[in-house]
Amino acid sequence: MAALTEEQNLLKEQAKTWAGEEAPVAKFREMRDRKTEAGFDKATWAGIGELGWPGIVVPEAFGGVDMGHLTFGVVLEELGRQLTASPLLASGLVGANALRLAGSEAQQSAWLPGIADATAIVTLAVDERPHHAPYGTALQAEKTGAGYRLSGEKKHVLEGGSADAFVVVARTGGKPGDAEGLSLFLVEAGQGGVSSQRLTLADSRGYANVNFDGVEVGADALLGSEGGAAPVLDQILDRARAGLAAEMLGVAGQSFDMTLDYLKNRVQFGEVIGGFQALGHRAAECFTKLELTRSCVEAALQAIDEAGDSHSQELALLCSLSKAKAGDFLHHMSNEMIQLHGGIGVTDEFDAGLYLKRARATEATFGNASFHRDRYATLLGY
Repeated sequence: MAALTEEQNLLKEQAKTWAGEEAPVAKFREMRDRKTEAGFDKATWAGIGELGWPGIVVPEAFGGVDMGHLTFGVVLEELGRQLTASPLLASGLVGANALRLAGSEAQQSAWLPGIADATAIVTLAVDERPHHAPYGTALQAEKTGAGYRLSGEKKHVLEGGSADAFVVVARTGGKPGDAEGLSLFLVEAGQGGVSSQRLTLADSRGYANVNFDGVEVGADALLGSEGGAAPVLDQILDRARAGLAAEMLGVAGQSFDMTLDYLKNRVQFGEVIGGFQALGHRAAECFTKLELTRSCVEAALQAIDEAGDSHSQELALLCSLSKAKAGDFLHHMSNEMIQLHGGIGVTDEFDAGLYLKRARATEATFGNASFHRDRYATLLGY
């Protein structure tokens, strides 16, 4: 378990208080029932922008505060507890890191200040199938006289319907499955040939399939080197995985707290059901797994901060470990929450179902537990 600094503890308390008062789960339920097009409440997103959280990993030179990924994780965990929907992960963490790690100074100057103050949403468009497979990219970027022409489709893009720009993973060489031949392009949502189809998924967030139909971009849209984006893509995705694992930790933590509170107060046959030994053992097992997951997630976030803008196999291992552990535990905890609440756990009026749906969506995003166990073993040469 990480020892948070005084500043991080203050931010954690601020995020906990703000989310509980301004963006509680009741507000998420209200947004879900209204079926908002964006998949988040714009006033909530503006409030997050005023607090400065989208700029936590943005360098000060571009309007951010550069406080690191462990600090970002502290905020994501507290928002995860309330199921607060916003582009904070997709843009403030993933989009910002894509530009920070691969963007030119001109690209960073054009987009990072907007990400930091929440006036621009930049998201990563990577997967093309239901399962996470970054090297499976087939979307073609054909070289033209003035730049490139992009053709293909990306699926389940986070905040894909409301993004101002996409960092698109495209293939300028090789074939699907190859690490070689991948390139990153910065494509504005208003560019001719870009269209999106809003998706309605179980967790009621802002996903979209995005189509790139012969999109013409200049040579200055390329982020980093042509055909050699695999290493930096892994680095961007590992930061995304560790950040999402922090949010999952919050979802699981709140699920545990709700369940424990129920066990302490529900009376059956004249006794509080938490007094039954079998249920007490299940609660103790969940608490142990919760703390083990926290250790893995915080270790990954700390390692990212210590590595700066570099990457290593050890860091990749920690990020895959954190996402796999968070996925396993959240799956277990969300099932336990439903079972231990009995019949009310499966009703829509009770919040347990909202947490279960968010759990299933986050388990699959940026690679499920099986993907990361396989990657962990592959990195170690098994």
